[in-house]
Amino acid sequence: MANRDVWEKIKSFGMTNQMIAEDLTSLERRFDFTFGHLPPAAVVVESEYYPQLDADLRAEGARMAKHYEVFYSLETSIRRLVAETFEAEPVTSNWWDMYVPETIRNEVTQRVRKEMDAGVSRRSQNELDYTTFGELSVIITSNWPIFGSIFNSKKAVEKVFASLNALRNPIAHCCPLAEDEQLRLRLTVRDWFRLMEK
Repeated sequence: MANRDVWEKIKSFGMTNQMIAEDLTSLERRFDFTFGHLPPAAVVVESEYYPQLDADLRAEGARMAKHYEVFYSLETSIRRLVAETFEAEPVTSNWWDMYVPETIRNEVTQRVRKEMDAGVSRRSQNELDYTTFGELSVIITSNWPIFGSIFNSKKAVEKVFASLNALRNPIAHCCPLAEDEQLRLRLTVRDWFRLMEK
């Protein structure tokens, strides 16, 4: 009888833990946050292959990850700003064809086609996600009557975009970012946000 009680307590403990894990997973999805209560799916692959990479390269990759995260967040927020600004215009249904220069639209069409021909999943259904960082600058500056109310200077926007684009290259092409350039990245990100101070 005592063994049965112990078994029931163990079973209850296991079920309670499973319910808590499911609740935590639900909260993670809802709030886009990770509690870390479950190992990520990539752990198995990483534990098998990642150690085969040289330790110094893994350490360098970990240092560079924070710069990638900054740039990913910044570039994604700029895309969002562009889309939301156009969507706030009176004619919003076809802003891509109305406001984006034809050369950029043609480049994006070629990139989408190339991706589809490669047989891989499309990165997005949104054309704006296929624009380069430099093209985002052109979209903003070529529509200055729309974006001029957001930024305090067109020349400053061009200058900051040029600096960010130069800083983006080593990050995007897996090269270490020199110490001076790490500082420059932090300052240039600040400059970007200053552009919106009036």
